[in-house]
Amino acid sequence: MLALRCNWNLSTLRNIYALRNCSTTAVDQQQQRQVPVESVHDPLQAHALKEQCILVDANDRAIGSASKADCHRVDPKTKDVRLHRAFSVFLFNSKGEMLVQKRSSHKITFPNTYTNACCSHPLHEIEQERDEKNAMGIRLAAQRRLNYELGIPTEELRPEDFRYLTRIHYADTGDGVWGEHEIDYILFLQKDVTLNPNSNEVSEVRFLRRDKIDEAVAKFSAPLTPWFSLILHHRLKLWWDNLNRLEQYEDLKNIQRF
Repeated sequence: MLALRCNWNLSTLRNIYALRNCSTTAVDQQQQRQVPVESVHDPLQAHALKEQCILVDANDRAIGSASKADCHRVDPKTKDVRLHRAFSVFLFNSKGEMLVQKRSSHKITFPNTYTNACCSHPLHEIEQERDEKNAMGIRLAAQRRLNYELGIPTEELRPEDFRYLTRIHYADTGDGVWGEHEIDYILFLQKDVTLNPNSNEVSEVRFLRRDKIDEAVAKFSAPLTPWFSLILHHRLKLWWDNLNRLEQYEDLKNIQRF
């Protein structure tokens, strides 16, 4: 495994997110023209639209930054969504069961949908999360978001605990207003952790057994997120069957395009 260290100031990151007690400010004038006012959306979720994602080209080369709002808005004319960097964490306990969460009704993109443990973005405004060596920036972003969404204490997660498998390029226009277009880093993590979900982000968590995954998904009361559905269909079961041998499935050079 990689010998990596995390040395950023957690309190600074908590301030950036303002976490659960954040006071909300109005988005700037450009975003006000593009996204509904906060009277329509949850204040915390609207506040998060100002975060700066990392724009990339089709080969995952960083080419700038744009707000989360700009990176998820579907262009009304072209139906395009701006390509940016993201990650998806698949979390398994010591018994090999996978954590699935249901996104809260407050979420602006894909609310009330089932997905893997954590799906988010490294932020351009956090310098350490722009670090591309050994996907360190992605690992730190995953540590931060698992703490924010699921309440997993950061001391229970180290950057080297994440196994970076590959990247997936996908796009989905969602509801036609908010969509996705991402180079998605796939991270696996097998560890028993403390959970304290943030209700503004997550409405439900459950662990699923490998031999019951199809049955469980069929009984879900809501659809899957497009990225989770894509990964489940193409790769997840193979990876899940080989949790102790994942090194043979690492592909850090190529970007998977389904």
